[in-house]
Formats: sequence, structure tokens, C-alpha cells
Amino acid sequence: MEWGMANRMAQLIRSDGRCCFLPVDHGYFQGPTRRLEQPRKTIEPLLPYADALFITRGVLRSCVDPDNSKPVILRVSGGASMVGKDLANEGLTTSMEEAIRLNASAVGISIFVGTDYERESLLNLAKLADEGERYGIPVMAVTAVGKELGKRDSRYLALSCRIAAELGARLVKTYWCAEGFEKVVQGCPVPVVMAGGPQVDTEMEVLEFVYDGMEKGAIGVNLGRNIWQNDHPVAMMKAMRALVHDKATPKQALEIFTEIKAQDLKAKK
Repeated sequence: MEWGMANRMAQLIRSDGRCCFLPVDHGYFQGPTRRLEQPRKTIEPLLPYADALFITRGVLRSCVDPDNSKPVILRVSGGASMVGKDLANEGLTTSMEEAIRLNASAVGISIFVGTDYERESLLNLAKLADEGERYGIPVMAVTAVGKELGKRDSRYLALSCRIAAELGARLVKTYWCAEGFEKVVQGCPVPVVMAGGPQVDTEMEVLEFVYDGMEKGAIGVNLGRNIWQNDHPVAMMKAMRALVHDKATPKQALEIFTEIKAQDLKAKK
């Protein structure tokens, strides 16, 4: 691995081999997402506890201070929205030169395996991987499923992750699944980072699926809404960081969340 590529990967993945990314790129297809309506207010209190931000260039420029940032994974795919015909109909929206200007440590792109736009999204990934290797910038592939949430099973995720790695992704972001997640990780020759899992109602359920995924081989998380849509986002972020980097159990992480939540509530009185 070239020095530049290795250096950028080291910025993203801590010395313990794990990572805790904070995605705030949801507005590129959802618009003003709940509790991300004003990105700066969402990002600032969580930034100290994130290993990297997954973000679009527009929000990066307008909402993140350049003198107080973390490594950036720049979202470079888009072109479809929640109200459009098909979320899978994405293209490349940001050039590698722009990523270099913004000092990105990596770039991220969604792929849509099994959709009408499978070929286009995979060729976009291949093209981006070529450019990433040319400039020493790693590419993170996101195994997106659009509105077809039923595809979050191990066979589909393993297929998508393996294809992403085969086409040159240096990292793969994918969903956790209850059955067979270890096969997803084992079949992917590059590091796997977890996106949000199933919709759950409690903090403990989030911590449990993250713990399970880490035990089965994921190197970390890229969780957004499970963090910043929580009523106590800093507490949740610290609990998540304890799971990832301190190898806390879900019970120990929940204790951290509960303690910080109590402090937060006391401070607001």
C-alpha cells in the first residue's frame, strides 16, 4: 500500500484496528432530516467523540470549522431523492479533485446491487476506485438498498460487500443482520463497518446489535440516526465509543449512557 493511502487509512482506523464514524450526509437525499435540520448544531457536540465524519461537501464547507475538524469521508454520490422515482439512480456528484481540495481522508459512494441501476452504480464505484488509487485516497462503498429494506439479509449483504471489495473499495459500509452476519464479514476481504441495523426502540437494542456485529468481525460503526436522533446524543455517542474502542459490553455501555444522561438532565434543570 502506498504511503498516502496507508496514511489516510490510519487516520480513519485507530491504532486498535477499530473505528467510530459519524455520518451526517442524510440530507443529500432526505433534505432536512429530523434533528439534522441545522447540521452545525448536530455535529459540534458529537465531533470530539467521532473518529471521522461522513459528510457532503456542502455541509462540510458551511457547518464544520476547518480548524476544529476530524478526518473526513466525503460523500461523492447522489442525484436522487426520497420524492424521486428511484433512489438507486445515483451518479457521481463530486470529483476526486474536489476531495483533494477539501483534504478528505476518504470518499464514500453508494452501490445498489439488485436494482435497475446496479450496473451504473457498480461502474461508478470502479471508476472512483481507479481515481482513488491514482491519488492515494481510499474509497468506502456503501451497500445501499434504497426503499427495499427487505434485502437486509446475509446472502444479499455478502454479495454486495464482496462485489464492492472486488471492484476496489478499501472499506465497505453495510447493514448488520441478525442471522449470518459473520458470513458477510468473512466473505469480504476488506474491513467492514456497520451502518444502522433494524429499527429498534431502546438504546440497549442498538448497543446489542453493534456488539454482536463487532464480535462477528466488523471493525466499527457508521451510525447516524441512532446517535443524533436520540434525546441524549452525546451520551449515546460516548456509549457507542466505549463499545467500539474500549470493548465494553452492552450492559457496560448502557451504564455509561445512563450516567451521562443523568448528568445532562441535571445540567438542564
